[in-house]
Amino acid sequence: MTSPITRLCLDCGSPLHGRIDKKFCDDQCRSSYNNKIKAENNGMIKSVNLILKRNRDILEKLNPGKETKVSGSKLMASGFNFNYHTHSYDYHKGNICTFCYEYGYIRLPNDEYLLVKEVVK
Repeated sequence: MTSPITRLCLDCGSPLHGRIDKKFCDDQCRSSYNNKIKAENNGMIKSVNLILKRNRDILEKLNPGKETKVSGSKLMASGFNFNYHTHSYDYHKGNICTFCYEYGYIRLPNDEYLLVKEVVK
C-alpha cells in the first residue's frame, strides 16, 4: 500500500487538507501567490511605460507649440531615451517621425531635431 501524496500550498508550502484540487491553504495565500505572479509579469511593462512617459513629458516640455527645433544634446541632457517610442511613420520627403504618444521628433542634419505634436482627430 502506497502512502498518499502530500499536496502543498503553492504560496507558503504548508500541507493542504480537503479537496483534491485545492492549491492554497487559504485566501491570503491565494491572493499573495497571484500578486507575485502579476508583479513578475508587469515589472517590465511598468519600467518601459515609465521611460515612455518620461520621453513624452520631455517632448511636451521642449515643444510647447506645434513645432520646435532643439539640439540632440539638449534632448539627451533632459534625460530623453531614443531607444523607446510608441510608433513612427514616414512624415514627408522620406523623413521618419518617431513618436512617444502624441509628441514626436524628426532627426535633422547637424544634431538637430524638429519636435512636433500630432493632431488627434
